[in-house]
Amino acid sequence: MNFKKVVIVGGGVLGTQIGLMSAYTGHDTTFWLRSESSITRTQPKIEQYSSKMLADLEGAKKLIGNPMGGFLYPRGLIRTWEGTTAEQIDEQLAQTKERFTNLIRLELDLAKALDDADIVIEAMAENPDAKIEMYEKMKDLMPEKTILCTNSSTLLPSTFAEHTGRPAKYCALHFANNIWTNNTAEVMGHPGTDPEVYDRVVAFADEINMVPLQLHKEQPGYILNSMLVPFLSAAQGLWANEVADPATIDLTWRLATGAPKGPFEILDIVGLVTAYNINQMKPDAQKEGTLTWKMGQLLKEKIDKGETGITAGKGFYEYK
Repeated sequence: MNFKKVVIVGGGVLGTQIGLMSAYTGHDTTFWLRSESSITRTQPKIEQYSSKMLADLEGAKKLIGNPMGGFLYPRGLIRTWEGTTAEQIDEQLAQTKERFTNLIRLELDLAKALDDADIVIEAMAENPDAKIEMYEKMKDLMPEKTILCTNSSTLLPSTFAEHTGRPAKYCALHFANNIWTNNTAEVMGHPGTDPEVYDRVVAFADEINMVPLQLHKEQPGYILNSMLVPFLSAAQGLWANEVADPATIDLTWRLATGAPKGPFEILDIVGLVTAYNINQMKPDAQKEGTLTWKMGQLLKEKIDKGETGITAGKGFYEYK
């Protein structure tokens, strides 16, 4: 294992999942959180997603011998499906519980969190100013060896490279939601990223059971969100333009395509705060009366009511 200490800056939906996959694969994992209230919000997410991972691992035993097992097993949790036995999964379950207990630490002191870090993954909201502020705080605290990555969904690493204090050791590493089953990791450098560092990030993605997807140049939205964001924006536009309500839009998509989830169900998973931040970066988001402006207003209304998505128990839908 080339990377021993992994630090996650931020305890949101994806930050939590990244940290859990890091611990799952045997890495000493530290979450840096801004305040005690951040710990209060993050701890339930750690419990929620660790329980889901354990449940999916347990459920994989029922797939053994099933012809569809090779398509349905949790790819990030079981590296090789062929030949996997129930006994092996039981051993993995026991090891996972031990690792989740012993390898995860929550830290408020930034200097302590970054001390001796091999790789730091910034997993904050899509707010450029907040990211720059965070990088400025971190740059003199990280050891020389540390590689810094951003999990930004849409922002280019070249936008922030000069603020990191280590542009050659900085790149993007973007994950899909539910990373223990949707185990993709998009690796995207900027023109100043050291090729050797880029290769090491690819190796780290493999270490935590992801499939590294290598981008050859910078692209806003990478591969996945270059396709996903326009899709979700189109659905929000239909809603904001009062063409149809979210439930009907979702039903239309599911029935017509056979997809398991509609766009507003996906938005609840992504989180409405992230959706709002992405929307507000569009040029006409501040022009009152435009469709983009109206989309932002509607999202903000839900956010202000605490309806931020599945982790809050309510977004476009309610969750028990």
